[in-house]
Amino acid sequence: MAGDGEHSEAPRRTGRPTIKDVALLAGVSWRTVSNVIHGHKYLRAETRAKVEAAISELGYRPQQAARQLRSGRSELLTLAVPYIAHPYFARLAHAVAQEAERHGYDVLIDETRGIRDRELHVAAGYRKILTDGIIFSPITIDRQELEAARNETPIVLLGEHIRTRRIDSVMVDNVASIRALIDHLAGLGRRRIAFLGYVATGGLGSSDLRVQGYREGLSAAGLDVDPAWMISVAHGARASTIEGDYSREAGYERTREFLPRIGEIDALVCANDLLAIGALRALREAGVRVPADVAVTGWDDIPDGAYAAPALTTVAPDLEGIARLAVRAVLRRLDTPDARPRATTAKHRLVLRDSTA
Repeated sequence: MAGDGEHSEAPRRTGRPTIKDVALLAGVSWRTVSNVIHGHKYLRAETRAKVEAAISELGYRPQQAARQLRSGRSELLTLAVPYIAHPYFARLAHAVAQEAERHGYDVLIDETRGIRDRELHVAAGYRKILTDGIIFSPITIDRQELEAARNETPIVLLGEHIRTRRIDSVMVDNVASIRALIDHLAGLGRRRIAFLGYVATGGLGSSDLRVQGYREGLSAAGLDVDPAWMISVAHGARASTIEGDYSREAGYERTREFLPRIGEIDALVCANDLLAIGALRALREAGVRVPADVAVTGWDDIPDGAYAAPALTTVAPDLEGIARLAVRAVLRRLDTPDARPRATTAKHRLVLRDSTA
């Protein structure tokens, strides 16, 4: 432990307080102040308290940039997602920030809006931002573009839009979760099940996988797949909304367009909760009873779904689990850069509510 008797000479106060100002006020050496700032374990409690009080009184802020340059770490992670306003990504950002804080890291949030150049900027490690690692949910660029743009900054991919064994990834089983919804609906006697959220032109990484789960679920239940019951959101929807094509507006508008044929189906599986909430409004306005006439399901378990009318049956991904796996994957990559990349899958569960009961 640094000797508390190594007192600094009284510094001349000019502008921002220095570490020597803190040492003088606390009656300790500047080395002791440094030990407190760096979390040194072997300090007396009263010494630590005096230094912390002096720091607070003076409003002293350590020269973080210099510390970062010496350590080679910024203690900052970046989470890059398509739409911050989307409830799923907003809650995911909260979970990632909490998990990162447990490891002593702050999190910078970047909204790419699915713009190709912005996603390539993320893939290239930002260049102008000193970030230790990136947790990235791309929806536009492909594997070749990502791998060509990458630098040495660790990246962990979220979702299954890009599949590569060269980069760590964390995902939720979209196929199995939709199959579970179909199994639930078939168990209730629903036989004519439509899917809302097909994206014919691509652009949403989960779309094809949820369609695959829909097809496999129907096949497993012995039900037919009618292409006319696969409702795309790429046409007729306001794709300029802040949530993209998977929005309340898209769910509302596409369901309204499908209303002349609504009597053909007895269930509607929506690719996410926002689509389902829009669909519920369109059905309610048309006098279609949910679930008596048509059962409706979503995916995400956003808070709005529990307060929809009726409350929405949905898939709940383990957001805390996704955050935990992603942050730990970044930190593992920092500590062992040559470690073999891992693909991990977070848990999910069905939340059964009134829209299918």
